Amino acid sequence: MDILVFKTSVTQAQQVSKVKTLLTSIPAVIKWNFDLDDPDNILRVIADQLSPRQVESVLQTAGFSCQELDD
Repeated sequence: MDILVFKTSVTQAQQVSKVKTLLTSIPAVIKWNFDLDDPDNILRVIADQLSPRQVESVLQTAGFSCQELDD
């Protein structure tokens, strides 16, 4: 199990709802959440064998920027 952390351009609960369906449709994703109080609008994803590029691609397809943060 991996914890992936991303900086995003998601800033509002409405936008979280927009990407919810996309994130939950990825079979490897176990759990995810946004921290919209953080200046980087953090997305944390708990997943099994998921490439960070897949998450970035899903959010970018929805119109948001998404970049994995280094440990």
